[in-house]
Amino acid sequence: MAAARRTKNFLTSLLEWGFDYTQKKPITAYNPTRQQVKEHVTPAYTLYHYNADELTELRLDASDACHNKRSGDVIWLNIDGLEKEEVERISGTYSIHPLVVEDILSTGQRAKMDEIGDTIYCLLPMIYYNSGTGHIEAEQVSIVLGRGYVLSFQEDQTRDVFNPIREKLRLAGSKVRQGSAGYLCYALIDIIVDSYFGVLEKMNERIERLEENILQQKEKAAMEKIAILRREVMLLRRLVGPVRELVTGFLRSDSKLLEDRQDKYFKDVLDHITQANEYADAHRDLLINLQDVFTSQLNTKMNEVMKIFTMVATLLAPATVIGGIFGMNFDVIPGTHQETGFWWAVALMLLIPLLMLIWFKRKGWF
Repeated sequence: MAAARRTKNFLTSLLEWGFDYTQKKPITAYNPTRQQVKEHVTPAYTLYHYNADELTELRLDASDACHNKRSGDVIWLNIDGLEKEEVERISGTYSIHPLVVEDILSTGQRAKMDEIGDTIYCLLPMIYYNSGTGHIEAEQVSIVLGRGYVLSFQEDQTRDVFNPIREKLRLAGSKVRQGSAGYLCYALIDIIVDSYFGVLEKMNERIERLEENILQQKEKAAMEKIAILRREVMLLRRLVGPVRELVTGFLRSDSKLLEDRQDKYFKDVLDHITQANEYADAHRDLLINLQDVFTSQLNTKMNEVMKIFTMVATLLAPATVIGGIFGMNFDVIPGTHQETGFWWAVALMLLIPLLMLIWFKRKGWF
């Protein structure tokens, strides 16, 4: 069992640390002077039109995405992939403000929440942990809440964390099916925030493995790995931190799109994001402590080496003195012309360091 665990940890370590970390991601990822949107992206559209009794789930083409705005029940249109013309076309159909369109297309921003006209716009990161590279990866998700509809815009077409929401929509008695568009908006934000804990857990596992290796003095490249993890944790804190302000904005909002009874749900999300921020701060503090521990270990090891060198030099000092005395160029030196003089000198060279060693031991110097 222990051997299997060690093998698993070894293979995990190879995957996590085998990536070329010289290709660093920029910490400052957002530049308001340009829109960092992939060109020639073909968006994928998914429409959910539902009430407590019925659900219609459709995968639409670009030509149909703007022609399904229906009054009455709740509409959720999810757009995977940001293409400038398509985003502007859909935004025009739903009368979304141009400033919101600009924010949707400008990726790499910090999380925020705005009330513009008859809509509520929120932007937050969806975070993933890449177990193959050990990197934290993020995509920007934009959510627009209007009267009876929710629009969600995602960068990545291959993955998201919304599957539990989709499963609940397919259950007739679920709260999502019975709730309003405001409740659906809460559910989307809540599932994104809850997904942060999976990433935090992965980072915690990596830090704990590194801590174990450092304490057992099995880690030679600890400083480099600590620097890598500190950069990842810094990125995580930069992504997760502003989400707290976003959730607080929903609690302070007086918009008619949100019901008073939904405050308790957003307070629950606030508790979760607060805890996620605390975990991220704890990871940063733990890495700082690990760096101090590793530096202390290096200093202790250096002190031990210097202690051994000093003791060896001290023990050899009497032999050096005796050899120097008998090596002086004088005609008359006591014992030089005796047959046993050499052996007496060697005996003194061995006896004095031995007595010194016994004395050092009793003093507790080693």
